[in-house]
Amino acid sequence: MSAKFQELKEWYESHESPISALSLLFGFVFDSLTLQRIDALGDNLWLATNLVLVGLIIALLNRQEVLASATSGSPRQEAVESGRHFWLFNFLQFGIGNILGGFFILYFRSGTIATSWPFMLLLLAALVSNELYLKRYPRLVFQAAFFYLALFSFLIYLVPIFLHSIGRGIFLLSGVASLILFWLFAKTLRKFIGKKFRKSERPLWAAVGVIFVSVNLLYFANLIPPIPLSLKDAGIYQYLSHDSRGGYVLGEEERKLTDYLSFYRTVRLAPGDPLYVYSAIFSPAELDTRIIHEWQYRDEETGEWMVATRIPLLLSGGRAEGFRTYSVKENVAAGLWRVNIETPRGQILGRLNFRVVHADSRPALRYEVKN
Repeated sequence: MSAKFQELKEWYESHESPISALSLLFGFVFDSLTLQRIDALGDNLWLATNLVLVGLIIALLNRQEVLASATSGSPRQEAVESGRHFWLFNFLQFGIGNILGGFFILYFRSGTIATSWPFMLLLLAALVSNELYLKRYPRLVFQAAFFYLALFSFLIYLVPIFLHSIGRGIFLLSGVASLILFWLFAKTLRKFIGKKFRKSERPLWAAVGVIFVSVNLLYFANLIPPIPLSLKDAGIYQYLSHDSRGGYVLGEEERKLTDYLSFYRTVRLAPGDPLYVYSAIFSPAELDTRIIHEWQYRDEETGEWMVATRIPLLLSGGRAEGFRTYSVKENVAAGLWRVNIETPRGQILGRLNFRVVHADSRPALRYEVKN
């Protein structure tokens, strides 16, 4: 090992924590700027390439450890192997972090944190653990577990894009596909590292099983964002119409500073006036489905949220700015309201919270056009 490389390695190891933190921050910024459309061929090829490279590095890294333990070479050879191990391990950490960071951004755009936080927390915990702790337990089981979580997260939205459909059956197919691909990866590992793989095989599959069951439980509890759908825009309006070019003319009362600071925006309604919910939802090309605007009010006596109405709406895929649609409700009672924008099976894309106050006259509105 050269003196310069040894110095670089020692410097890196002494500054590992701040470097990992900066790497995590840079990864978030980079993914936010570069991952534009979830159905973009280039973005998905980039993520797929990273997944393949991570799998290859895991195989090479463990193969090198097996060969190193089986033979005792010269000091020079041991130095060369140490250098290779150093670079492979750091490439592995960077690759897994890059993939998990990308998936965190994509899933974050797809749902509301109010309901999907458990799955988002799982991805974030895996991402932070990879940056801060992976080098403290360089075991095959942990490496493979990170790899499987990334693989499953990828297929959850890639399979619906290819099949132009979403739903329970598509999700289950994604899970089966992830297990088949990981089984092929495990067979490759067995050939590469033999005895070491057999020693780790039971805990490895146990870790995969825990991840598989956990993600399925989160999905069927509607705690996973409805990826590949994503809410691009939404709002509560006192006026809605169409202009001659197909744009939506929307009117709302000028907001006060307190409306931005409060969890519930105040909406004043004159007698007889309706209330509109506008939403623009992105769906990949050829993935046409339905969404629901579920209007709920809070019962003042029990404090529970009661469903007032569920309005099904058609959604066509392919429009980058999102497919525009709206629902309208008449005779909205005063009090606390919220509208869940969700899939037919209850996965929430977004939620609008507001307080309705009845006014004697129609408030002055400001208008905007959304094309």
